[in-house]
Amino acid sequence: MLCVQCFTETFEDEVHQTIVASSMFSAGDVVASGASGGKDSTVLMHILKQLNERHHYGIKLILVSVDEGIAGYRDDSLKTVFRNAKHYDLPLHVVSYKDIYGWTMDEIVRTIGTKSNCTYCGVFRRQALDRGAALVGATKIVTGHNADDTAETILMNILRSDTPRLMRCASAVTGVAGDDTAGMVQRVKPLKNAYEKEIVLYAHFHKLDYFTTECTYSKEAFRGNARGLLKLLEAARPSSVADIITAGEELVSSTTAQAGAVVADDHLPTPAEGQKRPTCRRCGFISSQELCRACVLLEGLGASRKTFPVAQ
Repeated sequence: MLCVQCFTETFEDEVHQTIVASSMFSAGDVVASGASGGKDSTVLMHILKQLNERHHYGIKLILVSVDEGIAGYRDDSLKTVFRNAKHYDLPLHVVSYKDIYGWTMDEIVRTIGTKSNCTYCGVFRRQALDRGAALVGATKIVTGHNADDTAETILMNILRSDTPRLMRCASAVTGVAGDDTAGMVQRVKPLKNAYEKEIVLYAHFHKLDYFTTECTYSKEAFRGNARGLLKLLEAARPSSVADIITAGEELVSSTTAQAGAVVADDHLPTPAEGQKRPTCRRCGFISSQELCRACVLLEGLGASRKTFPVAQ
């Protein structure tokens, strides 16, 4: 049992140790912090600003928000992001599905229904955040994924037999630093070892301003099944979250050691010196196929992709 002061010091020190152990930042990094307005991204923003000043990381923090176009959900959460950007005196850049893809999520759901909408949103959101980070000149992207999120993702990839994603989802750092291919901004997860309960307590004790409403369309998400399974496992074995993450880390460690590879976001091998990574012929984004996943999904909607810049 800890008092508020000791809990705060312990929590912040654990996040700092995660950052240091993974060599997440270098002095001069421009860091795009994914800001949704939720508890995880709000705590991440708050604690990164504190730690950067305390430990002199030498990074420049910029908030990047993705507007999926979900009425009654994202428009409200963005109000929280704008308030926090002003409160912490941090620059904020917002990118929208409508500007990048020509569709909002509300329009997509009206077209395809709610059966597979999370597939569209997951692909589009990931790419939108990469594009937003590139537009602000970011060298790193930080996301608020916590320990519970990581354990859920490991379970999801096991259940789907998705080996490439399973190999990298437990890593605190993914991607290759300095790769200038569109979509290859290195991603880091400072809260990877922080439990969801700790994050909620930290936000509560520090009276942080965050948005709590669930996404309108998340009821159909497969992640909900993994979350339910994880809660059952925790009830039977309290260390389940940590155990699952450790197993995922061991898998990454043993696999990369055998292959001599780098854990990369795109699950493509690092190109030989002088060679470029393959990109989508339509939008120029990183892709192992002729068309990236986002462009394939847009084709399924019968849509022509809008041209969108990938850098300043």
